[in-house]
Amino acid sequence: MMNMPHSSPAAIRPDLPLLGFGLGLRPEYYADILDHAPPVDWFEAITENYLVPGGAPLRQLDRIAERYPLALHGVSLSIGGTDPLNVQYLAQVKALARRVKPAWISDHLCWSSHNGIYLHDLLPLPYNGESLRHVAARVRQVQDFLGCRILLENVSAYIDWQRSDLREWEFLSALCVEADCLLLLDINNVYVNSRNQGFDPRAFIDALPCERVAQFHLAGHDDSGACIIDTHDAPVAAAVFDLYGHAVRRFGALPAMIERDDNFPPFADLLAELGQLRHVAAAALQIEPAA
Repeated sequence: MMNMPHSSPAAIRPDLPLLGFGLGLRPEYYADILDHAPPVDWFEAITENYLVPGGAPLRQLDRIAERYPLALHGVSLSIGGTDPLNVQYLAQVKALARRVKPAWISDHLCWSSHNGIYLHDLLPLPYNGESLRHVAARVRQVQDFLGCRILLENVSAYIDWQRSDLREWEFLSALCVEADCLLLLDINNVYVNSRNQGFDPRAFIDALPCERVAQFHLAGHDDSGACIIDTHDAPVAAAVFDLYGHAVRRFGALPAMIERDDNFPPFADLLAELGQLRHVAAAALQIEPAA
């Protein structure tokens, strides 16, 4: 991994082409990717799936890394937790990054472990000054260990903390400055939280610092109950595509990708959805989409 330059958050690895439109790398699609070389600009791998030194998953990742740029996206950092940072885990992440040379490493702004027990969920933080100082210090430790900036993703949340005295976007903006990190802006999570918590999702996006947003996520959700649930098991909703267009107009055509974690469709359907993502970005920028 190379140090990430401050001046251009989208061009984090100058030796890679500017990443355009990507997909989440899932085992269900290994054969489609390796046998057919689909027109995908890059893939995002779930870090924890490839930390074992050896085995079939890592061999597949090596083959895909030879053909496509990669990003690593983790779910176990627990950057907002109170347990000490897991140095063994960070060493594994660093070794994997040295092996596949990802464009960047990301994780979630959340806590996901307590007293050494991983809870297998991405739980929200109280947004206040105490949390800000705590998380910023831990982010700086992680970045020093890995030798690069990391990207932190905003998470979906279904509860609010009474101890919060900042709005989520205020906390994110302040954290970027305090920790000198970057943001992975999950457009679906902004939309889900806006519906569940009653705020304007465009105001959320407009409040974030342009120079700190480096990547977009889009995914599907379930809107069939009293609240919207971030499920990653359905196509991206029209309202989320619309919000993505607003984000492109504000931040530019940053690397964007679609996540799918369940109810996997044929790979051709994901490629069609990725084409829709390209068209939304092109329309937002008033340019012709690439063929």
